[in-house]
Amino acid sequence: MSLKDRITEDIKAAMKAKDKVRLETVRSIKKVLIEQESTARGEGQTSLNPEQELAALIQQAKQRRDSIEQYRKAGREDLAEQEAAELAIIEEYLPQQLSDAEIAAVIDELIEAAGASSPKDMGKVMGPAMQRLKGQADGKKVQDMVKAKLS
Repeated sequence: MSLKDRITEDIKAAMKAKDKVRLETVRSIKKVLIEQESTARGEGQTSLNPEQELAALIQQAKQRRDSIEQYRKAGREDLAEQEAAELAIIEEYLPQQLSDAEIAAVIDELIEAAGASSPKDMGKVMGPAMQRLKGQADGKKVQDMVKAKLS
């Protein structure tokens, strides 16, 4: 089942269950995918490929994480909880997230392969790390771990 079909089915299920948060979140995902698809049509594609769908979902998750952080700084725990609920729903569509130990193992391997030894070499590690961990780890977490290992 394609992501678009799965989302359509999830919208129907959320409507039947009268789950307002899930319905709004899944509809927002569908809206983003439709917008991305119309942009892709302008570039000659007929539909989004799985990588483009994943990128759209990752962007939605990142926006929610940023909003949670901003709401907590502003003392708006109610809005932060709303965003956290939406983030949990979006993460259901993303690949399984790796543990910190698994991320660290990949980073160690890439640092060794690149011959990186100082913070100046961070670019040599971050590019390959984000390609390899795309959708499986938060970019900020990967960046923080690489920075710590190269310090």
